[in-house]
Amino acid sequence: MTAPTTPRKVLGRLSLPERTFVVDALRTETVGGVLLLLAAVTSLLWANIPALHDSYETVSHFHLGPAALGLDLSIEHWAADGLLAIFFFVAGIELKRELVAGDLRDPKAAVLPVVAALCGMAVPALVYTLTNVLGGGSLDGWAVPTATDIAFALAVLAVIGTSLPSALRAFLLTLAVVDDLFAILIIAVFFTETINFAALGGAVVGLGVFWLLLRKGVRGWYVYVPLALVIWALMYNSGIHATIAGVAMGLMLRCTTHKGEDHSPGEHIEHLVRPLSAGLAVPLFALFSAGVSLSGDSMKDVFTKPETLGVVLGLVVGKTIGIFGGTWLTARFTRATLSDDLQWADVFAVASLAGIGFTVSLLIGELAFEGDMVLTDEVKAAVLTGSLIAALVAGTLLKVRNVKYRRLCEAEERDDDLDGIPDIYEEHDPAYHLRMAEIYDRKAAEHRRLAAVREAERRELAEVAGGAGEENDGPA
Repeated sequence: MTAPTTPRKVLGRLSLPERTFVVDALRTETVGGVLLLLAAVTSLLWANIPALHDSYETVSHFHLGPAALGLDLSIEHWAADGLLAIFFFVAGIELKRELVAGDLRDPKAAVLPVVAALCGMAVPALVYTLTNVLGGGSLDGWAVPTATDIAFALAVLAVIGTSLPSALRAFLLTLAVVDDLFAILIIAVFFTETINFAALGGAVVGLGVFWLLLRKGVRGWYVYVPLALVIWALMYNSGIHATIAGVAMGLMLRCTTHKGEDHSPGEHIEHLVRPLSAGLAVPLFALFSAGVSLSGDSMKDVFTKPETLGVVLGLVVGKTIGIFGGTWLTARFTRATLSDDLQWADVFAVASLAGIGFTVSLLIGELAFEGDMVLTDEVKAAVLTGSLIAALVAGTLLKVRNVKYRRLCEAEERDDDLDGIPDIYEEHDPAYHLRMAEIYDRKAAEHRRLAAVREAERRELAEVAGGAGEENDGPA
């Protein structure tokens, strides 16, 4: 007779190394998300205050760069094709790390975020398509509501509270990494019209040199940064979106540690580049991409035009249903059970939070309706509106369970033996219990000492009171 197998837990406790990585990564993403939020608000104010509107247009469309190399681009174009390559470079490293050292390394564990991400992209695309088929709109924007913006989502978490358990945060982060991968594939496959094979061949050769230098252990930013710029320029001129170069280089970095290494090269470089991505590249992209003119008529169009309504419904409804449904179906058909500390309502709240699709959604919107500035701006307004609604819905749902989350976080962070490792990860370690026994013995000894002092003081007071009484018993 075979022993009964223990059901696998969905969104259970992370391993200590994975938890440490997630906490560090999300700390940077949260700060970047706040900067992204500030950049988006600044962009909207700059574009909508009448006295400043013309200056926004002038700066956004100011051209610079070597025309001979095909790089005479506007500031807005540089932000979308240049700075976002840094963002996708970090996404490539994250994906590589997840595949070789993170949750995606284990096929059983990888099924959940992969299926959830795929459903979270397919359902919004379906919602958009149905809305536009029924409303007679353009199907070109089907990919706009498929992307999740992890930085913006974490910025919302920073505003409404940081007590979300690490397992749910890790699920959101992994989901966004897989989401980014498929968004990159969508951009490469569906938004590449013509290909310059000579430039593409040069980019491939450059990537080969990049890979060879990494394998030979060559070090020095002065080698890789110029090479990366050449690869990016060749990829841009090939007709394939230049951000693909960033992803490709990120995937080439080694994300496993060798003997004597505390961190892999990929983790080290990600630690250096992530602040540049989250703190500069993405906020600047938002500054020059989110500046759409808002008015009563334009906001009315968001809910009346099929293209814009499809984006809003795709983000708010499609993302939530897709991710929640994908997660539930995965748990149902793999006989996995939800972590004892969580409820399906928590998964639903995180799924609605994934409806915040800012950075990549804006990028895809520009690519999908290139040449139609009016519809492009309307779709951008729809992305902002849908993301805002998703944030409000998610914030409300998460606030309802915030007391429960706070208790879970306190349990995760508790470190009574002060060794820098949360106690919850040492429950089966005899050394931990010995340390705690010593701590309790010291506390008990201190309490016994204090009790003895109080008892001595009580007796002394009693003796003084008794002596005073004897003196007063004599005749007056």
